[in-house]
Amino acid sequence: MLDNENELEPLGPLQVLRVKGDPDAPTVVLFHGYGASAFDLYPIHEVLVTDQKFNWVFPHGHLSVPLMPGYSGRAWFPIDMAALEEAIRKNDFRNFADKDPEGMDVARQAAYLMLDALGVPWNQLILGGFSQGAMLATDLTLRKEEVSKGLMILSGALVNESLWKELAPKKSILRFFQSHGEFDPILGYANAKKLEKLLRNSGLLGEFIAFNGGHEIPAPVIQGISRYLNSLS
Repeated sequence: MLDNENELEPLGPLQVLRVKGDPDAPTVVLFHGYGASAFDLYPIHEVLVTDQKFNWVFPHGHLSVPLMPGYSGRAWFPIDMAALEEAIRKNDFRNFADKDPEGMDVARQAAYLMLDALGVPWNQLILGGFSQGAMLATDLTLRKEEVSKGLMILSGALVNESLWKELAPKKSILRFFQSHGEFDPILGYANAKKLEKLLRNSGLLGEFIAFNGGHEIPAPVIQGISRYLNSLS
């Protein structure tokens, strides 16, 4: 059941939606994408077919970002929307791989404090996310000294390449799940494959699902997530 009747609750410096499962089962933490909210990824847990009843945490981005007059969403770090729209128009996808996105450090600190407040052992945490939430989840996973139980990268991208390349071999026992649309107009497919290559070259094993689509989470990815979570049982 969902705590607080589908309401956000404070957890460290962030607000989250929580779904309690089996107390002995791992906890899945999913970070949403830019302009979304904790409610955006929440329906995923309702459609998965898993052997265990996992515990779920859906963090709510600490930044408020305007979407259109009268509407706003949440984010983990800022995005230059004008530059993004120009890149889409020119079919020239931005590449974050050479840097840590501005504001990622603030998001990282808030997320670690939230995870500390959660009180779940790191080896029982499966971190994941969509888009910039996937970048944050990957960054958190690679930087932490302990090895988490899993990592799910949904339409993410490679950032801070030199650091991730240094850190990833220390997580070689970790198995990851990654998905990406071949025609993603927001975060290019080539960059996602570059991230997959970095992880595999560092000794990590995982599944990469490419789908005929854009910046989304289609049915084959939902099925893949179910397989992945069952494999971690």
